[in-house]
Amino acid sequence: MSAAGVAPLLATVAAAVSEAIERVRPELAGADPVVRRSDRADFQSNAALPLAKKTGIKPGELATELAGQLTADGHAAPVATAVASGPGFVNITVTDSAVWSRIADRLADPRLGIAEPAAGQRIVIDYSAPNVAKEMHVGHLRTTIIGDSLARVLGFLGADVVRANHLGDWGTQFGMLIQYIDENPDKPWRADDLADGTSVSALDSLYKAARAAFDADPAFADRSRSRVVALQDGDEPTVASWREIVAARVSMSL
Repeated sequence: MSAAGVAPLLATVAAAVSEAIERVRPELAGADPVVRRSDRADFQSNAALPLAKKTGIKPGELATELAGQLTADGHAAPVATAVASGPGFVNITVTDSAVWSRIADRLADPRLGIAEPAAGQRIVIDYSAPNVAKEMHVGHLRTTIIGDSLARVLGFLGADVVRANHLGDWGTQFGMLIQYIDENPDKPWRADDLADGTSVSALDSLYKAARAAFDADPAFADRSRSRVVALQDGDEPTVASWREIVAARVSMSL
């Protein structure tokens, strides 16, 4: 039962309406039963409205025929009442036994009757992916929670979920921060060089200073862009600085 899940009651009612359509108008076999939830009954079928045009009769008449078939002896077991209404609707209520049967089936199923429609699919969930060159904020927490919720739901639906959360960046933010640190060795940021032993605030201050210098000094901006290229090319001193900054950011965020 778990692989396919428990069939929704709407699907069972829709099948009953399809059978009724075929019995009253065999030429319409296979037509959409157009069943949906209703605030006037348990379900409502609007099939008579489009199908009446194909049969040459009024929608109300076809709806009446369908309602009669749905409650005929030996047919449509889940249907308790079916009443033609309005221009061609059929309001349908289901039997108590049909409802309790569905509840019992779901309670007996370890997955509560939920199928696995995503089985065989691989889905990648990209979490918050914070740029640790910059200060983190509540938005990173929010998107991580949303990502984890999606991952859990999709995993329950049978998907092979790959959880990805990249920490760090190879872009301009790191280029200008590394360049600014190199050009200002007198400004401490490592935990061992700080009185409070935390480097996050110091790195935030350096990033803001680097941003201001980048915007105000074209020459510094060019050097920062060159540092990005060096980072992307695997320049050892630049990569070493990048790793040190990322490690400091991550350790302070945990």
